[in-house]
Amino acid sequence: MRSGFLTHSASLYLSSVLIWGSTWFAIKFQLGVVAAEVSLVYRFGIAAILLLMFCLLTRRNLKYSPRQHGFIALQGLFLFSSNYLVFYWATSLLTSGIVALMFSTVILMNIVNAALFMGSRVQLRVVIGAGFGIAGIAAIFWAEVSGVGDNADTWRGLWMCLLATWFASIGNIISARNQKNNIPVIQTNAWGMAYGSLIMAVFAFFSGVSFNYDSTISYSLSLLYLAIFGSILAFGSYLTLIGRIGADKAAYAAVLFPVIALGLSTLFEDYQWTMRALFGFTLVLLGNYIVLTRARPRA
Repeated sequence: MRSGFLTHSASLYLSSVLIWGSTWFAIKFQLGVVAAEVSLVYRFGIAAILLLMFCLLTRRNLKYSPRQHGFIALQGLFLFSSNYLVFYWATSLLTSGIVALMFSTVILMNIVNAALFMGSRVQLRVVIGAGFGIAGIAAIFWAEVSGVGDNADTWRGLWMCLLATWFASIGNIISARNQKNNIPVIQTNAWGMAYGSLIMAVFAFFSGVSFNYDSTISYSLSLLYLAIFGSILAFGSYLTLIGRIGADKAAYAAVLFPVIALGLSTLFEDYQWTMRALFGFTLVLLGNYIVLTRARPRA
């Protein structure tokens, strides 16, 4: 029984890491012709429609109390809309390496927020592992990290990244709360993504953003990939994992996302690994081992 639990948790962790590690490339094709707000409306709107249809076809319960819908809407606000929008804004001011480093701090934020809002116990080995992971990401992207100066736009982008990461962390904690209150991940994501898409649509409307569409194949395919794989499957796996092993441990997946992206870049974009990057990769793997392995009980 225990073996099956670990195997399923490992598959959820691996699928989250592999899918989200590849979405960095898909997002590149979303930026440009269509405003970020509108692309997010399309992405989570498509995902919500598909999930709601799945729930209806499989006769899953979609009726919840106004209070439950309130918490689901909060999840949509923090996890399926505002965090992505602020990250997109930050991406226009920072390099991808800096964004990856800042987002890796979500594991520390999850540790703190889980303790504050869920009463979870802070585990020293998770904190230590998180430190190794963040240091590893800093080493991998050191050329970009060391280039951060006193530029006002750069610092504004850094604060945006921290804000977006905090939004994502709060969304993780709300998801854990919803699961503890017996609201399944699939239904929560279906309604949450619908709320997230609606929130972005309202924001885009009052911001005067044009609801246009890029008819190129690259935009359409990347949009479908982000909606189906990057939203439905990845969020389904990751949030289920949060309910199983906790928000602090599950968040280490965020440290591995840029590593997977670099692996794909090595295959398709001829990325050249340096000794510093390999050292950083080793630190990331060590941190992953520390976070996800159980401490041996004392004799």
